[in-house]
Amino acid sequence: MKHKLIKKYLLAVALVIFVSFFSIFMILSVVLNHYMAKDTYNTLRKSCEQVSQTVSEVAENKTNDALKGDFLSISRTLSSVIDADIFITDEYGEVVVCACDEWQENVKCLHSSYIMPKDVIARAINGKRAFVGKIDMYAHPQCIAANEIKLDNTYYVIATAPIAQVENLMSKMTKLFMMSAAVPTVLMFLLFFVITYRMAKPLKSMSEAAKAIVKGDFSKRIPVTSDDEIGDLAVSFNMMTNSLARLETMRRSFVGSVSHELRTPMTTISGFIDGILDGTIPEDRRDYYLAIVSSEVKRLSRLVSGMLDIAKLEAGEVELKYERFNFNEMLCGIVLGQEQRIEKAGLEIKGLDCLLDTEIVGDKDLIHQVLYNLVDNAIKFTNENGEISFSVTIDNDNLAFIIKNTGGGIPESELPFVFERFYKGDKSRSDIKNSLGLGLYLVKTIVSAHKGQVSVTSKQGEFTAFKVILPKGEH
Repeated sequence: MKHKLIKKYLLAVALVIFVSFFSIFMILSVVLNHYMAKDTYNTLRKSCEQVSQTVSEVAENKTNDALKGDFLSISRTLSSVIDADIFITDEYGEVVVCACDEWQENVKCLHSSYIMPKDVIARAINGKRAFVGKIDMYAHPQCIAANEIKLDNTYYVIATAPIAQVENLMSKMTKLFMMSAAVPTVLMFLLFFVITYRMAKPLKSMSEAAKAIVKGDFSKRIPVTSDDEIGDLAVSFNMMTNSLARLETMRRSFVGSVSHELRTPMTTISGFIDGILDGTIPEDRRDYYLAIVSSEVKRLSRLVSGMLDIAKLEAGEVELKYERFNFNEMLCGIVLGQEQRIEKAGLEIKGLDCLLDTEIVGDKDLIHQVLYNLVDNAIKFTNENGEISFSVTIDNDNLAFIIKNTGGGIPESELPFVFERFYKGDKSRSDIKNSLGLGLYLVKTIVSAHKGQVSVTSKQGEFTAFKVILPKGEH
């Protein structure tokens, strides 16, 4: 399989992992960014409110220098705690006091050289959300909060913090997230690789076995290493291979048997015809040998007809000719027709004289073939001086026929295959060496065409019993 399946699965897993982590990261980034920006803004806003409140409360009876000192005291503390710039502007936006170190030393600083735009101050005061703006005194965007100081004149306390702080924190969070995600990602890839490899390995074995089957090699089997769908597939594949191997063995046996069955009468026919034509056979003996030739031709005809019948039944080309007939009368006629074989083998027939007349509706000729094949089989496989018993029972809808014979029986391992094409039992028996193994398959095919059932039970060394169930209703 050239590991194509593994590549596809790993690519799919990689895509799923990437999309999942990317989605999580984006959601986390948006949430954290919003949370940290909001948290920064709230901190700045509360600091502004605190400074404004403190300055307003101590404004009475204090000079401007004293107020500036109070502002510097509290704002420097807050500035260092929240890592932000805090300063006061007048109503025109000019910085009048700042909490930075430069102002502390020179009473002027970078902030005092710029004027805060009124629209920025107004937006910072009225805004209910985090406000990020660009101020000339800073190279980067700032998170801005402001609050009005209630004094004789209008003043504003403003607090700013670079948004880069949030970005730096997000960068650290991103690195931490990527490092945290790397370990489970590698573990997931390894896990999926192992799982996919375990899935692909038996499939690859099946592919190799299938190619071997195409070449006629039925020896390969798939190791069953798991108790899941792949394991079930491996078991099913092995069962299929076993079945194909048996079918191939049966097919070869069938071809050999058919070849023998055809060759023998054809050789006989050819030899006798040649003898008649070249005068080897005397004229007064020609009728005798022509009778033999006629018998062999009829034998060939029966063989070919039987094979054609099976082919037609399998293809559904045979139209059943339903008629009402006496089942027991037909059975007795078939058994009586085998009287010489039965007497020669010293067999005992039981139950036939106890059968009641039973009429069913079906194809009379095909049902006759079923009964003939079962009786013929029973006679072949019954031990010498053994017995064959018959029983017929009926109910409102069905007729059940059982034929049971003593003898060697059928091995339990072979019972599931008795009704398969080309199946033959004990090949050492002289009377079935040239059997085609189509009799019981024909029985099953005909019974199934009548919507009936056929089954077999056997115990080695004791008996074999075939049971046929046929509908007996009107059609």
